Amino acid sequence: MTNSTDDSQGAGSQGAPQGAPQVGPFSVPYRVAALASRKPTRFDIKPDGAARRAIADYLGILAVPKLRFAGEVVARGRHDFVLTAVLEARVEQACSITLEPVVADVREEVLRVYLADWQVPEGDEMEMPEDDSTEPLGEVIDAGHVALEALMLALPPFPRAPGASLADAQFAPPGTTPLKDGDLKPFAGLAALKAKLEGGNPE
Repeated sequence: MTNSTDDSQGAGSQGAPQGAPQVGPFSVPYRVAALASRKPTRFDIKPDGAARRAIADYLGILAVPKLRFAGEVVARGRHDFVLTAVLEARVEQACSITLEPVVADVREEVLRVYLADWQVPEGDEMEMPEDDSTEPLGEVIDAGHVALEALMLALPPFPRAPGASLADAQFAPPGTTPLKDGDLKPFAGLAALKAKLEGGNPE
């Protein structure tokens, strides 16, 4: 994994510290106590092949050929911090119809606001906040976890290979030969014939 920071901004010593908590398969933590209060802490994260494979396994997709997460963390006021970044990735997913590999490019602008005085909603019914970019400030801001979360939310929900249609759909449990929709049509024909012979109406 490549994790570069802008040393001209005094961020060179604020990379991933020893003993920082790991979140998921990819973690690039910055200790809040070490972040500069007047200058941005810049980062340009490019996971290596092993890290991208771990991310793909975690997300349940075929591969992540490219991934870059570049941005900065800046102080806001005396105690809060804001992370802004751009996520750029190329992902490979299984077509939701044919299971063939489908490649897609992802680009997302990411914003996270970390509040030191975050108040947990009280009561039996907790409403989801309209602004989901706001989080409580902890001891660590994990840029790797933010990148992973942003990529997860940006994945195409129903990847489809060019020209794929429901007639090409494949159905199979893991480790078995998929059945296409066309393979099931003879059984439908037998059901219709049986209903006709019995004097009923085929569905």
